[in-house]
Amino acid sequence: MTKILYVEDEPALGKIVRESLQSRNYQVTMAEDGLEGLRFFEKDSYDICVLDIMLPKMDGYTLANEIRKSSPAIPIIFLTAKSQVQDVVKGFQTGGNDYLKKPFSLEELIVRIENLLSLTKGQSNSQKQELVFGKFTFSPSKFELKNPSGDLKRLSYKEAGILMMLLENTNQTVERKDILIKLWGDDSYFNSRNLDVYITKLRDYIKPDPTLQIITIKGIGYYFSV
Repeated sequence: MTKILYVEDEPALGKIVRESLQSRNYQVTMAEDGLEGLRFFEKDSYDICVLDIMLPKMDGYTLANEIRKSSPAIPIIFLTAKSQVQDVVKGFQTGGNDYLKKPFSLEELIVRIENLLSLTKGQSNSQKQELVFGKFTFSPSKFELKNPSGDLKRLSYKEAGILMMLLENTNQTVERKDILIKLWGDDSYFNSRNLDVYITKLRDYIKPDPTLQIITIKGIGYYFSV
């Protein structure tokens, strides 16, 4: 049975969502503030976290950061009443894998949950070992990239996912749409701009090895030259 940590400070909404998920055979632990959510997370193991952003005592961003310290691969969905682009971007930067804007339908939440669980399961089954490319070593399960000098860089979920797709298709073209569908769930303009940001970051990370290149194939995708 899938175990969900659900953190929501609106009791009425929380009760509805929790009971609805439980009726679909999910095991749900609900907390009403960020600190309580962190305590629950530290005491038990979960398959996925669903976090409101505006929480008392500890906001969702901070809670996600704390969760990521011990469980870098666990999927996190943010729930937010905010619609500003910068708030959504911050959610991804602080460890979120997906987000839903309030109000949302239960069916949409379940689809997002199952999509992330499927993606994470596939990664955990195929990414046990460290991968060596150029002068770098990448640990997909830990989201860690070791550079030529031996320093470790902790990648975000999206950065690790993109890098893994590029490595799986070394010296081949990976289509932008395929990356967006797999890691974001859709290829919207907003998500496409986010992808550009992550590609820029990855290029910066691998800069110490000039033999490695992430080449943009205009209108198509990316070619990872190793």
